Amino acid sequence: MKLRPLTTLLLTVSLTFLLATPAWCGARETKRAEAAIAVLEAMMESPDHRIPSALLSDAHAIAVIPELVKAGLVVGGRHGKGLISVRAADGTWSNPSYISITGGSFGFQAGVQASEVILVFRTARGVDNLVNGNFTLGADASIAAGPVGRNAQAATDSALEAEIISYARSKGLFAGLALDGSVLSIDRDANESVYGVDVTPRAIFENRVKSVSDAAISFRDELEEQTAR
Repeated sequence: MKLRPLTTLLLTVSLTFLLATPAWCGARETKRAEAAIAVLEAMMESPDHRIPSALLSDAHAIAVIPELVKAGLVVGGRHGKGLISVRAADGTWSNPSYISITGGSFGFQAGVQASEVILVFRTARGVDNLVNGNFTLGADASIAAGPVGRNAQAATDSALEAEIISYARSKGLFAGLALDGSVLSIDRDANESVYGVDVTPRAIFENRVKSVSDAAISFRDELEEQTAR
């Protein structure tokens, strides 16, 4: 059947839009990866927040959440999105999977707090729980705030026994940061935008994906640089 010129034009425009949709959808994920890189750089360069090298050398996975927002009045809640990469047996870092974190809290509170968070996974159990479904920090995997300051290195061996160690820089009216009870989960929509349909977190972590965005590669490279020090 011969198509009329107008029909041909409409089909061409429609196909162009459909082909461009993944790239457009990935723009937010690109910004998230760029923000995560900036947080990682800033926290690693800060003498008061730098993660001890001994902890990084044994890390099984690292998650970076550029902005975890906590807000509430009597009943509070927190939500944020980030990325996580897993270290392979040869010491290299995997492609990052996109993740989200959600939690709630009760009691009198007022204000808004925005935090930059880095989670260091010391064992494979936390990552396995994440791949298999949502899991709760503090319940399915123990979590503790990491030692900070210029003498943090000396405190690492004796003070850190949790499976996940958290580091955060907070702003706003709340004091401190507690992540116990927060639910960590795979952001499947973001992964689909970046890696394509039906790509599993396990395939991402094992680098079995057909294409990787420049932002994802940059995040992986930043982890390589920071953990090589």
